Amino acid sequence: MPKTPVSAETLAECAVHGMQEKKAKEIVKIDLRELGASVADFFVICHGDSDRQVEAIADSVVDQVRIQCGEKPFSKEGMRNAEWIILDYVNVVVHVFKKDKREFYGIEDLWGDGIVTNYPD
Repeated sequence: MPKTPVSAETLAECAVHGMQEKKAKEIVKIDLRELGASVADFFVICHGDSDRQVEAIADSVVDQVRIQCGEKPFSKEGMRNAEWIILDYVNVVVHVFKKDKREFYGIEDLWGDGIVTNYPD
């Protein structure tokens, strides 16, 4: 029997929970569904203070999404350097940065037209 697909919003919330488990900083969920040319329904963004924390946050997101939603990422990028890890779940793209890389790339500014939800640290 095929499994029931999980909504993008539910998957994004699972990713947020995984980030919170490892004390991620400045967690932001951006709803891109109302933007015409977006690459996903949601971006979920956070940062860690070290490459080890960035890696731990990404691993926690993968674990939480697998456990709670039954989904695995379509692709993972940046695991080796752990300065900017991208977990692509097709409709949800998770970005886990080191703080300096997050400030440099400014993803929130690029996609600021979406509906932004901030989560407390």
